[in-house]
Amino acid sequence: MIMKRLFTSIITLLATLPMLSQGWPAQYEGVMLQGFYWDGYDDAQWTVLESQADELSSYFKLVWIPQSGNCGGKSMGYDDLYWFPGHYNSSFGTEEELRSMINTFKNKGIGTIADIVINHRRNVSNWVDFPAETYNGVTYQLKSTDICANDDDGKTKTWATQNGYSLSTNNDTGEGWDGMRDLDHKSENVQKSVKAYLKMLLNDMGYVGFRYDMVKGYSGSYTKLYNEDSKPQFSVGECWDGTSTIRNWIDATGKTSAAFDFQFRYTVRNAVNANNWSRLAQQNEGNWPLVSNSYNSGNYKQWAVTFVENHDTERRPDAAQDPIKKDTLAANAYLLAMPGTPCVFMTHWLDCKQDIKSMIDVRRLTGIQNTSTYEELVKNQSTYYAVSTTGSKSKLLAVVGSKPESYAPGDEWVKVLAGYHYMYYVDKTANTAWISLASGTYKGEQKVLLSAVTSNSNKLVYTTDGTNPTASSKQVESGTEITIPIGDTTLSVGLLSGTTVSGIQTRTYHVTEAGSFTIPDFCIVNEGETCAFYESPSTWSNATCWAWNTVNYTGGKWPGVACKQVGTLTNGNKVWKWTWDGKCYKESSTTETSPQGLPTGIIFSNNGSSQTADLPFINGAYYDKKGYVATVTTTGIKTIKTDAPNDNSAIIFTLDGRQVKNPGRGLYIINGKKYVK
Repeated sequence: MIMKRLFTSIITLLATLPMLSQGWPAQYEGVMLQGFYWDGYDDAQWTVLESQADELSSYFKLVWIPQSGNCGGKSMGYDDLYWFPGHYNSSFGTEEELRSMINTFKNKGIGTIADIVINHRRNVSNWVDFPAETYNGVTYQLKSTDICANDDDGKTKTWATQNGYSLSTNNDTGEGWDGMRDLDHKSENVQKSVKAYLKMLLNDMGYVGFRYDMVKGYSGSYTKLYNEDSKPQFSVGECWDGTSTIRNWIDATGKTSAAFDFQFRYTVRNAVNANNWSRLAQQNEGNWPLVSNSYNSGNYKQWAVTFVENHDTERRPDAAQDPIKKDTLAANAYLLAMPGTPCVFMTHWLDCKQDIKSMIDVRRLTGIQNTSTYEELVKNQSTYYAVSTTGSKSKLLAVVGSKPESYAPGDEWVKVLAGYHYMYYVDKTANTAWISLASGTYKGEQKVLLSAVTSNSNKLVYTTDGTNPTASSKQVESGTEITIPIGDTTLSVGLLSGTTVSGIQTRTYHVTEAGSFTIPDFCIVNEGETCAFYESPSTWSNATCWAWNTVNYTGGKWPGVACKQVGTLTNGNKVWKWTWDGKCYKESSTTETSPQGLPTGIIFSNNGSSQTADLPFINGAYYDKKGYVATVTTTGIKTIKTDAPNDNSAIIFTLDGRQVKNPGRGLYIINGKKYVK
């Protein structure tokens, strides 16, 4: 009996070891959303995120939110001040709203990831004091002796000595940062406080895991210590460095934590910004991505959280970063087709929601996991790159680049999705019908591609009334495009082989009238002018334009050229106008070159941050955050003259159509042309 109990105990212990040793589960199929961007206070409010729980839960298993404690003022959370309940009214909402959001997410199947800032901490009133917080009857307070001895290159110690304080005798175990006080993780008091803090987040607040900020600031062994104590389901560190450093950090945590794959992000940036898609198959400054087959035979894919943009790499008003300047859709198509755990950036989700939803649908169809294998089918072409990833259910072929249509896949593949500079194919072993458009709410009639992903039949049957299709339902060939009308539609599509229907897929759509749009009177296009208009949120301080085809039309240097504000709408939104100055520049260069017709693509941004998706350029187009709205027609007035003709017989009109004689100073129309007197 004793031996039986001992055997059972050993088996139980062994069963728990993988969970304790793996900071990110193997064969994980989930996708994570970064639920904020820099200064994105409105979109990242807890109430706003909670209101989107139904939609988010259909596509994301994890949502990473900002550090949620009070920071003593408006803050993105990286100057953390308070750690424990009672101080959780932050720039993103109240503690009650936070708890409600986390609970709603949990009920919908979403795990919430907490941003953990424990490398450094903000002080209360001077260089070395921290708040006292009581939680569950225990008071936690860091002391001046919990600050690294060499903090701020010795400046903190100098101040402390002059003012009667002592610091720790231990130097920092990682990189220093002079923004706030670096904590000494060798200190028992720091360890006690951090352990209590993390357990509170999991067991009280309801988080499922952690995103550790600036982990190069202290030894990875302490992340191991904290994870083994708190046991999060998910852990990922921000080790912003080369791949070897990232791997060493993962190893130092005892593989209790994954890490963001920064070099994956940089290879995507290199390919997109240089318009050279072969660079997806190349190193970035001597670094293969963590998820790459070429790095340690792909053995670290399980611990790779991949991304193409985040709150630090996007261009921010306070920092000149190196963001992805175009091809947001293609970048995300590559991200969502590859192994690792993809983390979608919030602005990309907001701007490209329809496409990203469909990409995630296809990823799930094929069962791609963080440990899946992939094969580069085309990697030496500058205009496109093709990669096949093997999921648990079938294979996904992604082709991204300026000319994805140049790649001709074999007969084993069926096209299921296509967008600007990307195409998705699934191999026929999937044996399913497929619908290209994700479920959701849309404006105006929608076109949907229906595909038979099978080698058994080219026939499909479908219904639009919520019933399952049968052999007698509406029949079409694979590759047929149908229209989803205004109203509510439940589209169900199945494979038809003989009289058997299988592989049924269903989507639900709420389609509203596109609605009419009245172009503001202040939007004017002069004859012969190449221009575009953009309606920005009221919070934008300026707008810049980036326009291109094979050459660049906006200075050649990101984020482009400044737009002119031409008006403000009644809702407070601002309207900007970009006018081409007639100059063009070589791709990724400020060297002038000859124009190549009109631009094909255009992006607007708030001086490089909060940028739109890649928008198709239409001369005179009026765009808003969701894309093209309408086209502004030309005024028919060719030029503006500064002197009116000396002709007493000239018929002169004011801009509101009144005929005048002997006009004073002002703007007039004479013989169909504008004149300034």
